[in-house]
Amino acid sequence: MILCIETATEACSVALSHGGEIIATEDEPHGQKHSEKITIFIDELMRRSSLKYEQLEAVAVSMGPGSYTGLRIGVSTAKGICYAASLPLIAIDTLESMAYGLKIKKLVKSDNAILIPMIDARRMEVYAEVFDQNLNVIKKTEAVIVDENSFSEYKKDHDVYLFGDGADKCAELFADDPKIHVIKDFACSAAYMAEPAQHKLEAKDFVDVAYFEPFYLKNFVPGTPTVKGLR
Repeated sequence: MILCIETATEACSVALSHGGEIIATEDEPHGQKHSEKITIFIDELMRRSSLKYEQLEAVAVSMGPGSYTGLRIGVSTAKGICYAASLPLIAIDTLESMAYGLKIKKLVKSDNAILIPMIDARRMEVYAEVFDQNLNVIKKTEAVIVDENSFSEYKKDHDVYLFGDGADKCAELFADDPKIHVIKDFACSAAYMAEPAQHKLEAKDFVDVAYFEPFYLKNFVPGTPTVKGLR
């Protein structure tokens, strides 16, 4: 049994999985209510499943890229549970779990597809990773500024699927391109972490609970305070 925690984007989501299959979930897809909801969701999930934390085999957490604050909350919560219950910690690539999610939702209608999960990174920049239809990595995670010529190297021979909150702002840009399919309103979910987390559990592919840090991709840049007296 694995407790999965997803807080890399606006969504706050937790799930329990067993053997790569989802047992129960708690989700808040919008609102960035991670600090308010995450521990409540976890306690409710454990209560409904009649489980004690010591009965878990591991905790899996979405490692990023994504929201600096969201990732810090998710990883801190996961570490706290691991310390308290003496459990191993599994780190899951957020974009990889999104690719698994698209597979689970059966939204790909092509036999020759390229999957590009995206997380919004302001303006027309996104964090993106490129997968083939079997979820093999073609291009590792990078920050990409999207324009009308983006992904041209893939659409020559494939149907390209863009999804995630970073893809929503690309819909108008590619509205007339029959080779690029933008799947709107695709939210991250801890449910999508079940299969990759199970693979890592079986391989004993754990991270160090004390020293693990989320994958931010970019350094955090704090905004200028607007409250009088804090400038």
